[in-house]
Amino acid sequence: MQDKAIALQDVDLSLGRGAARVHILKGVSLGIDRGEAVGLVGPSGSGKSTLLMTMAGLERPDSGRVIVDGTDLSGLDEDALARFRGRRIGIVFQSFHLVPTMTALENVALPLELAGEDDAFDRAEAEMQAVGLGHRLHHYPAQLSGGEQQRVAIARAIVPNPAILVADEPTGNLDENTGQSIVDLLFALKRDRGATLVLVTHDLALARLCDRTVRLRSGRIEAEAVTA
Repeated sequence: MQDKAIALQDVDLSLGRGAARVHILKGVSLGIDRGEAVGLVGPSGSGKSTLLMTMAGLERPDSGRVIVDGTDLSGLDEDALARFRGRRIGIVFQSFHLVPTMTALENVALPLELAGEDDAFDRAEAEMQAVGLGHRLHHYPAQLSGGEQQRVAIARAIVPNPAILVADEPTGNLDENTGQSIVDLLFALKRDRGATLVLVTHDLALARLCDRTVRLRSGRIEAEAVTA
């Protein structure tokens, strides 16, 4: 499994405390090839988003192993995990998660600045151009449409040139036409950069664009299907 982009081995994860603790992932094992596009599907509450966040190192499992780009995440402390995530994993959320007091350009440059990169703003501007927003560099999130905010979020996710891009319902807050343009952008980036793409979606048409779908139910993998 070391040659996989992402490998999960018998992962269990619960969230909450005491009587409110909920067992979300139950013995999940999954391998994702480098350059593969995988759609995580299933009913609400099935564990899709938690599985994605576990792959991205934002949730730590109670047991099992999560190996990303050849690195066992369980062996990293919080600082090392944050550095690894910043270099190797791009994350796109449904609700954009942009900093409202920063311009679009500043939002995109932020992960590079945090990493101490000298050319943060030059690279951020190049990515803004790549997602079609070269004319919106100095606008604040509130001045952008939902689709434009998601493009900024995607530019921020890809500016470190990560090997892995994960997206949690990336079109969930967008209308159909805008959502389609975001889908086209994500798959173009995956194709052009050779990145591994993992996305959570309720949209089966979007899931079918992936190389493979993985269906979850009640915290377990129920089925896998090759779609492409």
